[in-house]
Amino acid sequence: MRQAGTGTGGAAVAVVVPVAVPLLLLLLLARSPPAAAGDGQKNDARLVSEQFSQAPQKLAFYSWYGSARLFHFRVPPDTVLLRWLLQVSRGSGPTCTNVEITVYFRYGAPPVINPLGTSFPDNTSVQPSFFLKMLHSNASINISHPAPGDWFVAAHLPPSSHKIEVKPDMLVVRVVEVSILDPDVPLPQTLLSHPSYLKVFVPEYTQELRLELQGCASNGSLGCPVRLTVGSATLPGNFQKVLTCSSPTQACHLLLPSPPWDRWLQVTAKSLAGPRVSVAFSAVAALTACRPWSVNFQHLLQSTPNQSSNASTVLLPPTPSYQDLDRTGRVGGGSFCLRSFPVLREDVDVVSVRFQPLDRVSVVVQSDMPSVMRLNLNTGMDSGGSLTISMRVNKTAIANTSVVACVTAASPLLSFNASLSCTTAFFQGHPLSLSASSPTANLIIPYPETDNWYLSLQLMCPERPEECEQASVLVETTLNLVPCLNDCGPYGQCLLLRRHGYLYAGCSCKAGWRGWSCTDNSTAQSAAQQKAAALLLTLSNLVFLAPIAISVHRSLLVEASVYAYTMFFSTFYHACDQPGEAVLCILNYDTLQYCDFLGSGVSIWVTVLCMARLKAALKYVLFLLGTLVFAMSLQLDRRAAWNTMGPCLFAIVVMVTMWVYRCGRRRHCYPPSWQRWVFYLLPGISMAAVAITIYTSMMTSDNYYYTHSIWHMLLAGSAAFLLPPREQHTKPWACSQKLTCHYEICKNHRDELYTVT
Repeated sequence: MRQAGTGTGGAAVAVVVPVAVPLLLLLLLARSPPAAAGDGQKNDARLVSEQFSQAPQKLAFYSWYGSARLFHFRVPPDTVLLRWLLQVSRGSGPTCTNVEITVYFRYGAPPVINPLGTSFPDNTSVQPSFFLKMLHSNASINISHPAPGDWFVAAHLPPSSHKIEVKPDMLVVRVVEVSILDPDVPLPQTLLSHPSYLKVFVPEYTQELRLELQGCASNGSLGCPVRLTVGSATLPGNFQKVLTCSSPTQACHLLLPSPPWDRWLQVTAKSLAGPRVSVAFSAVAALTACRPWSVNFQHLLQSTPNQSSNASTVLLPPTPSYQDLDRTGRVGGGSFCLRSFPVLREDVDVVSVRFQPLDRVSVVVQSDMPSVMRLNLNTGMDSGGSLTISMRVNKTAIANTSVVACVTAASPLLSFNASLSCTTAFFQGHPLSLSASSPTANLIIPYPETDNWYLSLQLMCPERPEECEQASVLVETTLNLVPCLNDCGPYGQCLLLRRHGYLYAGCSCKAGWRGWSCTDNSTAQSAAQQKAAALLLTLSNLVFLAPIAISVHRSLLVEASVYAYTMFFSTFYHACDQPGEAVLCILNYDTLQYCDFLGSGVSIWVTVLCMARLKAALKYVLFLLGTLVFAMSLQLDRRAAWNTMGPCLFAIVVMVTMWVYRCGRRRHCYPPSWQRWVFYLLPGISMAAVAITIYTSMMTSDNYYYTHSIWHMLLAGSAAFLLPPREQHTKPWACSQKLTCHYEICKNHRDELYTVT
């Protein structure tokens, strides 16, 4: 992913509303359905409304894409109005200052957002995002004639500590009576107060669509006061076509090159005349078919490949061979408009697909017609990754020519012109070019829309067109859908995110690196800083040697074993958790993280229970049960605070209960020695309190290296201070005296008995 945009940009809509602490984008639908496109539709019996909702999610400040909360909706066909009604609240609690919430909308794939203004990798094509900034409580978004299919909403907070939730609901108004516009068949229509809803089906390999109004007449005004809206609205870009007919003499028509294939196209006709003025006309749709020429691969049908794959191909009844196709693009009197190269889709993993041309490595590109490859990305689970396209050509084969390419969705570009415009009827494509000076080209499209994508290539000779007539160039292509580009590099981690059944990927960056693929080094740490951070996080665990030595000195071998376990796995977890050069992983990262979290929790557990001075049998039973509870809770949710705090609070309750019991039994304070309180308990409790404060409220991604190191030292230091003294009858290092280090000759002094008979 390398190059293009660096900002969010795009159409911004500011809304104002009071904020109160779960943020709810809530739809209040206890009212009549809204008008679809004007006041004249309020009583239109052809319209029905439907409501969709999802569970709320807590918002967070944006630091990487996983910080944003994603919602996935599906808009039904024939929808004329899509409305989101948004309400902001903060639940129970005091009213605070307004909080700005940013909400993004996109059709077909998750929004590509960049709130931090970081740079994208080279060759990355990013469209500006459509977003809404909410400051207060009631806001709505209306989209007329939205495209049917997947719509995504993403939301996040600015830097804030507010606990805020978002819950979007969606209301759609769709038409139940739609007139079908058959090709070349005039469809009479009469407009009065309500618009007319039409739709025409565009089959595959349609080169051009022409819409025309014939015989238009009005009983109250001159000309043809009709406005046609063709196509569906999408975000962030909207490529709807609007045609206003007014002249009584000129023909009213609209020409759409490369319309979207294999789908219904919405057409809405609305009268521009005054009230009670009728307008009559006939709508005519004319389709220009495109005859494809496909590579002959009938022999592939006879083979039985070992792996399951999906070939998006064009099966034609007798397919001509390459030699049968002359330079005019004709065979047997029929005209061809494109060369279709069948593509094999190989599913590698989740959000990971490999595309390759069948039975060949290169694609033949000529000047008479474009060579087209179809990439099937319409499964509904392909929009959560990045589409990468790489092309390469031999320098010697393209000395005086160039290859132009266009990547589009829904339909391919079939007419390359001198301006090299990469635009179809309703889509702004992504242009590429190859030449002798630039024999390679790369393109990265993050979160491609759910649709069939097309790569169109054609040979161009801008200076001497006659040289292209007999020229033919082989272009090597590498087409992949990957979760993260280059696996987020050495300074990032590719994480698979899930929202209900929808999966998408994002990069979590480290060591100050930022950006979509962790390629922005504007705030990156140097190699020396990375090594210093790694040493600080790992060597700070050596403070655990103090509680280990004290435990062994006081014959607390179980406690010493727990501290040793914590020190070992915390050291190697943080050695593995570092990015870039300072990395050392002795085990799987997830295993090291689990052991580190388990050791930290169990260390606190055994320290507090040891302070309670329970009987040995009861103490070791609680040690074991607590360890099992920690293991279970960390498996459920490793980062939940109460998974650690709950058992520790229970241990504190046990300790306080035992101390109060001893105080009442002995009639004086426990522990009885003031030296124990002043020199051990108060310093240990103070260190534990500071450690908890740092861990819960002061630790951020920027100061993690030294705050977490301080947490290590305070945790180990508090354990060393809080461990109880040894029992009075136990000698120091008593455990070592039980271990023999020499041989002993055992002699049996019992007399042998002999039986005399």
